[in-house]
Amino acid sequence: MLPKSFPHLKISKRGNVPPFFVMEVMRAAAEREAAGLEVLHMEVGQPSTGAPKGVLEAAHRMLDADVLGYTGALGIPALRAAIAGWYRDRYGIDVPERRVVVTTGSSGAFQLGFLAAFDPGDRVAMASPSYPAYRHTLTAIGVEPVELPTGPEHRFQPTIELLEQLDPPIQGLIVASPANPTGTMLSREELTALAAWCDAKGVRLVSDEIYHGLTYGPEAVTAAEVSESALVVNSFSKYFSMTGWRLGWMIVPDDLIRSVECLAQNLFISAPSLSQAAAVAAFSCTEELDGHVARYARNRELLLRELPKAGFDKLAPADGAFYIYADVTEMTDDSEAFCKRILAETGIACTPGVDFDPARGLRFVRFSFAGAEETIAEAARRLIAWKR
Repeated sequence: MLPKSFPHLKISKRGNVPPFFVMEVMRAAAEREAAGLEVLHMEVGQPSTGAPKGVLEAAHRMLDADVLGYTGALGIPALRAAIAGWYRDRYGIDVPERRVVVTTGSSGAFQLGFLAAFDPGDRVAMASPSYPAYRHTLTAIGVEPVELPTGPEHRFQPTIELLEQLDPPIQGLIVASPANPTGTMLSREELTALAAWCDAKGVRLVSDEIYHGLTYGPEAVTAAEVSESALVVNSFSKYFSMTGWRLGWMIVPDDLIRSVECLAQNLFISAPSLSQAAAVAAFSCTEELDGHVARYARNRELLLRELPKAGFDKLAPADGAFYIYADVTEMTDDSEAFCKRILAETGIACTPGVDFDPARGLRFVRFSFAGAEETIAEAARRLIAWKR
């Protein structure tokens, strides 16, 4: 049956945003699996592991003993205190609990943060390539995303030189370190300089830190260390391996707390109460979680060694996160068709770069190495055989 059309009714332009293409790849992979064919999943940025044992045990206790009602819009006190403690233990800084806001995933944090910080017509800059939901969420609320074309010479990160070239000026800057899809990171000096530039120019800094904990060299630096006015976003989905629990948080500057609270009350009421209560235990599960990071490190090392044998020899540094971003210019000028061909001929699902860079993404492919070691090793073998 064809979908119905209602031409006499208005449809908001806010919903006219591009799809998140990785979801389209996931759908194609699921269709292949439904047909009884094997798929090696390297398309989605999701740990192949579940929540840590301590979180599951806490959730079972809650299910047996609690009615799971609404919580305050800013999050339960125990979790806000645990997050503040995480910043004290991990980064050596004191973050007041009043500035901690628990959200429905980092997606909820970006919605609340963007709505609180920016007005329709404002301009917010970000590196290109970058996480597509930045652009799409900003567009949906009437804010103009301003993409900074970056490459290996910039380590795929925004620079003050690129920002100084913008005209008209911007009201916001989004940084991500480690970044999706490239895995590149900002040094302490670079992040400090960007924060100082934003402060001097009256630009709100938004720092996406959801891949903190997933680094393969220097530790990531939080913007909360170098700026009191930055919006800092993090999540339980990546390092903490809790994607489906839909839980994240923000460190909110004092001038935005009340606005964020009122928006959260009206848009979300609260993050899921079961997830919040169980997540308190996550901060005591670092031994288990660091074991996952060690596996990612082995997967990363394998791909950096093996992918060039398959012709993927122009790779972003992948200092953190769990992605390899590959320049495939010498293989194709259409990464969408290229990824479909790889799936059809090898069973490997990977993501075309158009998700992350609409202008140049047809020349790039992203591989996720969040899966099991045997999956990543088999994918590398198949790619090498496929290119011969």
